[in-house]
Amino acid sequence: MTAFGKDEILEFIQSSSAPVTKREVARAFGIKGGEKRVALKQILKSLEKDGLIAKQPGGAFSAKGGLPAVGVIEVSTIDADGDVFAVPTSWDRSSPGDPPRIEVAPDKKLFPKLTEGARALARFERLDDGSYAAHIIRMIDTAQGRILGVLRATKGGAIIEPADKRAKTDYEVALDDRNGAVDGDLVIGEMLPARDARRKKARVVTVLGRRDDPRAISLISLHEAGLREEFPERVVAETDKMTVPDLKGRDDLRSYPLVTIDGPDARDFDDAVFAEKTENGDYHLIVAIADVAYYVRPGTALDREAQKRGNSTYFPDRVVPMLPEALSNDLCSLRPNEPRATLAVHLWIDKNGALKKYKFVRGLMRSVARLTYEQVQTAKDGSPDDLSAPLVETVIEPLYEVFKILDRARTDRGALELDIPERQIILDKEGNMIGVKPRARLDSHKLIEEFMILANVAAASALEGKKSFPCVYRVHDRPSYEKLESAREFLESFGLSLPKGQVVQPQQINGILKQAAKLPYSHLISQVVLRSQSQALYSTSNIGHFGLALQKYAHFTSPIRRYSDLLVHRALIGAFGLGPGGMEEEEKARIEEICQHISGTERTSMEAERNAIDRFTGAYLSEHIGAQFAGRISGVTRFGLFVELEETGADGLVPIRSLNDDHYIHDEKAHALIGRRHGRVFRLGAPVLVRVVDANGMTGSSLFELVDPLAGADLPGMKKPRIPKGHGGEYGRGDRRGHKGKGGGKRRGKPGKGPKRQKGRN
Repeated sequence: MTAFGKDEILEFIQSSSAPVTKREVARAFGIKGGEKRVALKQILKSLEKDGLIAKQPGGAFSAKGGLPAVGVIEVSTIDADGDVFAVPTSWDRSSPGDPPRIEVAPDKKLFPKLTEGARALARFERLDDGSYAAHIIRMIDTAQGRILGVLRATKGGAIIEPADKRAKTDYEVALDDRNGAVDGDLVIGEMLPARDARRKKARVVTVLGRRDDPRAISLISLHEAGLREEFPERVVAETDKMTVPDLKGRDDLRSYPLVTIDGPDARDFDDAVFAEKTENGDYHLIVAIADVAYYVRPGTALDREAQKRGNSTYFPDRVVPMLPEALSNDLCSLRPNEPRATLAVHLWIDKNGALKKYKFVRGLMRSVARLTYEQVQTAKDGSPDDLSAPLVETVIEPLYEVFKILDRARTDRGALELDIPERQIILDKEGNMIGVKPRARLDSHKLIEEFMILANVAAASALEGKKSFPCVYRVHDRPSYEKLESAREFLESFGLSLPKGQVVQPQQINGILKQAAKLPYSHLISQVVLRSQSQALYSTSNIGHFGLALQKYAHFTSPIRRYSDLLVHRALIGAFGLGPGGMEEEEKARIEEICQHISGTERTSMEAERNAIDRFTGAYLSEHIGAQFAGRISGVTRFGLFVELEETGADGLVPIRSLNDDHYIHDEKAHALIGRRHGRVFRLGAPVLVRVVDANGMTGSSLFELVDPLAGADLPGMKKPRIPKGHGGEYGRGDRRGHKGKGGGKRRGKPGKGPKRQKGRN
């Protein structure tokens, strides 16, 4: 039997790898008999009262600040080596001191799911240094899996109304679980276990702000996508003492009249351009890009955060940047008349736009002017302002000469010409949407685009022959057979055709678009062609870029807002010996994994941006209930029509149950609803007049009704589709006499959205 006393028992509990019960302590010290057990109980009570040990759920004891045997963790950090650290969700953040350090034990099956914010049930093992190892039992959820919505007060408690339009139920919140939230607050909640699966419960973990604050609209989309605006303190701290480097080891580019050309509301200027004609009739171009790799080094907290974000995300009222403001809006922003570090490429092209040679250099530059697209275009058109006037002959005219050459080369190689207008949401000073306008598409926009494409081609070409440094290509595959067949059937209804039995080339699609340009519904055909395209992504395997009709292409020109470009910069720096900040071996080993990650973050950002626009337009339409708007049918399904409004670009659903004059059949091939009795046709692309019945800014969903459903909505000059034999397609709700077909009846949930175009990102 081992002697026991207060000190011996305290040491035993503190040195145990897991909480121990009173029975386990008694067994360890050989304690038997009533008197000794009573003494042990008194010692444990005394140690607990003195704050030297803690009693865990279930009655086990651990060292002060210790963890129970099993608990819920939340991933807090993933370091450069891939080690995962977590905090216990039960930790009282208001208590003094830091939570215990927890490192998650490796698990190949679970590690891909362990992103920051993910939660799991884990078994804790206390280590000799007082830290813990967490062995995961099962995953609980991810940061994206939590409930985002508005708290609504109810009698005896509250509910969370989810902001996700796909949600089918609200969540009950007890009074003690509101965490200070009041009626109308935008909150994040987490689900709680409930015996009755039909009555879902949650508790509020974060209050984001007031629902009636216009800024809440993009906040919803931001948090829904798992994005965050704020940077960790350790990341911001790394930028504190950064400065612009001197000229040592760099080319002096300050004598070149480089200019930046951006939108009027741009705050970060990451590219500058210059062009001149050479004596032999060729052209010399410079594309100078902010030298982000000089500041963001592999393995730093700054680099880990940039990689995690993958790219910047743009909302109508804010930007979630990839890099902290000290870099994105200052040191890496090519401000006029200030020295800035640059990774630049000299490019030489002939009169046909062929790239004859190139040279990448690390330099120091000074932009001579910050110009806007409108300024440059107006100056080219003969009405320069005070800033652009001195630059017309020496800077602007040579840029346009080169643009004409590159634009002609683009046409000759057959790059896709999908000119789909973008809409810009107009906000007032309070952040409320007050309207929409189409974004201007000027030659000055195309000029910068062509310069950037040429620089991207040079970057891919330069790295292609450097086997020791990988190239992150921007690849765009050919459209799949299935998507092309769907587009072909649709185009045939307009008298347009894609060739069968051969590989489709971009030039052939351009031919279709040129024919369609003569039709009143050309915009619709462009949308259908766009939807047939594959998703562009990042890869170290080069399959070319179908849309641009290029054999090799990489992203080099925006390292402030895209991690892919930073990777290309590092590879170029390493491959050509351009100084510090090149790609390291650990990064090379993980390069394909990183490519998959940043391809995913790009898709996440695109979805978040679209959802924010949907919510802004939903909030706008909620102030116009009962108003009539002109639109076009943008989607046809068995449960209704999706209509895109011409004025705002907003989408809404016209439920098939509101078309109660007939029994409608969904013909998938014709992209139409056909009335069985009267033969009325509602076809994709047809113009309609709708009335706003309901709109929700929180979910971004809108509900419309046709103003004159009896007129039908078909396109002029098109052959009227027939009802297939055996009723062919899928049936909508029955007519007034009560007939019902497949897809009829009441639909649960909130009004949804129609198919959306994906904004093209080369």
